[in-house]
Amino acid sequence: MPEFTCRLKQYRLLKGLTQEQLAARVGVRRETIMRLEKAQYNPSLKLAIDISRAVDAPIEEIFLFD
Repeated sequence: MPEFTCRLKQYRLLKGLTQEQLAARVGVRRETIMRLEKAQYNPSLKLAIDISRAVDAPIEEIFLFD
């Protein structure tokens, strides 16, 4: 199975957002953002797109599969 790496925390902090603020913008719970940042959860395509737009970064730079 491919290795999943998530750089969401870096991009979230660059935008000055807390986990709670980002979660509210994309319509999920803060725990979902926390699990994504720890690479414990693979996002749906819709969630990945919403997060990408919220932090102004390409999906492929936030979520990496090796």
